[in-house]
Amino acid sequence: MKNAIILLLIFGPQLLSIAQDSIFIRRIYDEALLRGQAHENLRQLCKDIGPRLSGSAQAQMAVDWSYEKMLSYGFDHTDRQPVLVPHWERGTTEAAWFKTHQGKIIRVHLLALGGSVGTNGLLEGEVIEFKQLSDLQKASPKEVKGKIVFLNQPMDASQIQTFKAYGACYAIRGNGAVEAGKLGAKAVLIRSLGLPEDEHPHTGSMHYEAGIEKIPAAALATTDASALAAALQKGKVQFYLEMDCRDYPDVLSANVFAELKGSAYPNQIITIGGHLDSWDTGEGAHDDGAGVIHCLEALRILKILGYQPTHTIRVVFFMNEENGNKGGQGYAKYVKQNGEQQIAALESDRGGFAPRGFGLDGPDSYLQLLTSFEPLFKPYDLHIFEKGYGGVDIGPLKEQYPGIPLFGFIPDSQRYFDYHHAPSDVFEAVNKRELELGAAAIASFVYLLDKNL
Repeated sequence: MKNAIILLLIFGPQLLSIAQDSIFIRRIYDEALLRGQAHENLRQLCKDIGPRLSGSAQAQMAVDWSYEKMLSYGFDHTDRQPVLVPHWERGTTEAAWFKTHQGKIIRVHLLALGGSVGTNGLLEGEVIEFKQLSDLQKASPKEVKGKIVFLNQPMDASQIQTFKAYGACYAIRGNGAVEAGKLGAKAVLIRSLGLPEDEHPHTGSMHYEAGIEKIPAAALATTDASALAAALQKGKVQFYLEMDCRDYPDVLSANVFAELKGSAYPNQIITIGGHLDSWDTGEGAHDDGAGVIHCLEALRILKILGYQPTHTIRVVFFMNEENGNKGGQGYAKYVKQNGEQQIAALESDRGGFAPRGFGLDGPDSYLQLLTSFEPLFKPYDLHIFEKGYGGVDIGPLKEQYPGIPLFGFIPDSQRYFDYHHAPSDVFEAVNKRELELGAAAIASFVYLLDKNL
């Protein structure tokens, strides 16, 4: 009995804390699953506002919608932070065809890559195919000059973690126009960065370099990329392309944020969020409507349950992640200039699928803290607690706050690249329960983080 009393005195407070945490996390999940507002809020953002490319009218309406929504929840403080963002427009719908060596004309599904120049009318050229970017880099100007380069590198379907497959071929999109332009190509086409074979092309950002001629850049749907490759096996192919995209002067936009003030350390901030902007062809439901709604719902749940945080918890809807990251960069400078102590940040930007865990981008000293949460999350099927990646929007905080831990929310990734940057990324593609589970996981994680930092 004496030993039992001693053990109780030593471990009793810790066991009591664990029990209290378990009960509160259960309340979080009940609120998200039984009375949650995440799905309806995502519907409003996707259907009432629509696609939200930086600089567009829809992006401005999304800022207004977000601000009013945050005000309606009665958080301790809601505000907007002005950000100057790029303004690129797709213009008229792209049109493209290829003609086989037998003279058969086939129309293809294609999207200009974000930031591409237009074609100034109908552009025509012979196609030359490369299996990967390194093959193009080894080619001679004689081979490529005056032709349309086709980079036909598929995502590696053998990768279990699909973000690794995406990262391995991202360069064909980001750098393809530069490498093709160096060799005198007329334009560059890439196989869409998506795993399924379908008719939905996937857009995304690309860049040019000073001193290298800017050439049009576009992504082919995977089915059309396969068809073009098959036609090239049989003979020469001519490609026809028209795009009317162009750049405009930068536009003033804003990050939108709201917070629950900390009771003990109000100037110590835990930032959570995702990016409000999206590409212009779908509705940005998974990328990143789900992410901002996850974090908004997490803050709403903590408030409705009466949780008083120790540190200030701030949700931020960042503008311009897709083609510039001006929101993330501007936020990091803004909070540093204001003298804030940013002590941790979390980002959700991997879709609205079933939650799997959290990754840490930061010092190893925080890994023990992260893994200590695992037992409390086990009943909710979260099992990934490891070193990983935070996110594009919160990444600039590392420059201003060396050593800050950045956490990335990790949902199941197997279907993400079915929708990423594609017209199919619409509200209907997001499962209501999976979205709610994600919001609950983030609210629970932030609750534990606030208690233990």
